[in-house]
Amino acid sequence: MKKISIALLVLLWAGTSLAHGISDADRQDMIEGGYLQYVELGASHMITGYDHLAFLLGVVFFLTKFRDIAKFITAFTVGHSITLIFATFMQISANYFLIDAVIALTVAYKGFDNLGGFQKVFKVDSPSLVVLVFVFGLIHGFGLSSRLQQLPLGDDGLLLRILSFNLGVELGQIAALSVMLVLLNAWRRSSSFRRFSTAVNVGLVLAGIGLFAFQMNGYATEDSSPEQKADEARAWRDEISITIPADGALEHKFNVETGAVFEYDWRTDGGALYFDFHGEVHDAKPDEFTSFVTATDSLSVGSLEAPFTGRVGWYWRNRGSEPVVIRLRTRGPYEIIEPH
Repeated sequence: MKKISIALLVLLWAGTSLAHGISDADRQDMIEGGYLQYVELGASHMITGYDHLAFLLGVVFFLTKFRDIAKFITAFTVGHSITLIFATFMQISANYFLIDAVIALTVAYKGFDNLGGFQKVFKVDSPSLVVLVFVFGLIHGFGLSSRLQQLPLGDDGLLLRILSFNLGVELGQIAALSVMLVLLNAWRRSSSFRRFSTAVNVGLVLAGIGLFAFQMNGYATEDSSPEQKADEARAWRDEISITIPADGALEHKFNVETGAVFEYDWRTDGGALYFDFHGEVHDAKPDEFTSFVTATDSLSVGSLEAPFTGRVGWYWRNRGSEPVVIRLRTRGPYEIIEPH
């Protein structure tokens, strides 16, 4: 049984090593794929969502009756479904570092509650767990929504995309809970459960506090790293604003010579755009080009040493129902080609 307890801890630790955002590959799949891709993304996002998994582990840790497990998980599911669907549909968002920091506190809270913290420290009974699990579900759903809104959802079939993602989240939650419950039920039959259960819940408290500190540090240092400060101190050669119309596209390019270092920093006023940062030699055919970066995002910062003499620049695609304004800053030896 000791191996089972170690497996639970390893499962939790492994989750903390996974990024909890949406990768460029996933974004590209969402652009090219359909509703099934949203289901798959929702499932994988829950399975690799270390904060959600840690909280669920805390919720079911001491539950043995199916009725109790169903009651609390239903409260959590209803809560996160409400905010995931409505916050995404209404485009309500907040800084994801702050959201994840609050989610981290829910993990610490559940570990503290499992340790009998309210009775031991405050000499009072624990607050209603069903109500709190529902409220914490609302918070977790808001966190899921903040990630989903990183995708170019557009308006066509928006609700079905959100519902598909939510369905995937529920399937991922069922899969994760199934593994947890099998391991926990097997572990409870051994004498080591009592010896190590306290350590696991202390671990949840420490993990929650650590994740909170990590997210708050990310919030405090966001857009203010030493490298970025040094970068901002250098003068940009050109700075322009480009508007991509609703459900429209636009290209903006620069003539460069082989070996020229082209540096750039562009950010939107909030909306994510599909973009292809690419280049082609002069007199190239329309389908002859080289892609350097292809993704969907609201910003892109970097540099390129031109591999040939020709044109480099961006193709932006706005799949939303509102115009998106880009603030583009560049420097290097180049000649601007007007957007078209």
